[in-house]
Amino acid sequence: MRTLRVYAGPSALRLVRENGLQPDMVKVVAGAAGGPKWLVLCGLDEAVFSSWLMDRASPVFLLGSSVGAWRFAALAQGMDAHRRFKEAYLAQRFSTVPTPSEASREIRKFIDAALEGNGSTRALSHPHARLSLLAVRCTGAFTTENRRILTALMAATALLNAAARRALGLFFTRVLFHDPRDLPPYAHLEGFPLERVGLTPANLAQAVMASGSMPVLMEGVRGIEGAPVGTYRDAGILDYHLAIPFCSSGIVLYPHYTNRITPGWFDKPLSWRKPSSGDMSNVILLCPSRGFVSSLPSSRIPSREDFRIFWGRDEERIRFWRTVADASRALGEEFLEMLENGTLPERMEPLGRIVSA
Repeated sequence: MRTLRVYAGPSALRLVRENGLQPDMVKVVAGAAGGPKWLVLCGLDEAVFSSWLMDRASPVFLLGSSVGAWRFAALAQGMDAHRRFKEAYLAQRFSTVPTPSEASREIRKFIDAALEGNGSTRALSHPHARLSLLAVRCTGAFTTENRRILTALMAATALLNAAARRALGLFFTRVLFHDPRDLPPYAHLEGFPLERVGLTPANLAQAVMASGSMPVLMEGVRGIEGAPVGTYRDAGILDYHLAIPFCSSGIVLYPHYTNRITPGWFDKPLSWRKPSSGDMSNVILLCPSRGFVSSLPSSRIPSREDFRIFWGRDEERIRFWRTVADASRALGEEFLEMLENGTLPERMEPLGRIVSA
């Protein structure tokens, strides 16, 4: 059974068919939001970052949104940090329905595990990795932590987004936190108001937390050192699956848990809302095959719904999540095998149906 599907934009197809895929060809690695869905990518992350990608001479830019930012903050340090993060993530427990402050405290535990010791310094001093992450800055009514008010505001915003995605820029500013050693190739993103903030060991943990602070479910993050005043929330509001122009040259490697790229949170029910073909031209999307997903318990990957499905049965949820994370090693093994035996080009499928013209 093939465990991995490989999709590629036209520029990526041409480059790989002419030259194969070498680590230095990868300029950007993308990491989407999606909560526990990332667990199906554990083995692929381990193969890419420990055995292959970092055997290079040039910098590689890691761009994460929400849980993608959490993954990359660990991976920018090395496999020890990635394993600490994974174990702490798997172990999260809630004995009652948590308040936003309680949920935030629990989630800080696995961010702290990822950045244990001097992890923030290590993540920002890697010889090749250049960490960056997204968040949104809110002002005005969206700074409230009143669940009822914030829920109503988000519902109204979802309706507005269905009419015009750009309208979200009236309420949210896209914030790019980045390693200051090199300006990322996506540093001039358009479509929404943009602010850039340099990452430092002093503000990295706050920025990582902000990138995944889901409205209503978690508290917003305030007082990020070096960042404009405001309440910072989950990047997925604007950039759920990172449907952006990453770079004009080189390869964008995108390990993803699905073959659908959804621009923002509010676009999940909007099947017509897709990334532009131009933005995805040099993307290589790696995702689990249907056969692989069907082989997992309950024939699915983890999701936030698991907290409801397994309510009061944390041990069962943890076993399910760990089974998926362990099984995902097959994805990494198949990717490395394709590189070793030269079959990657023939396995690549056009991204055409995933994008809009």
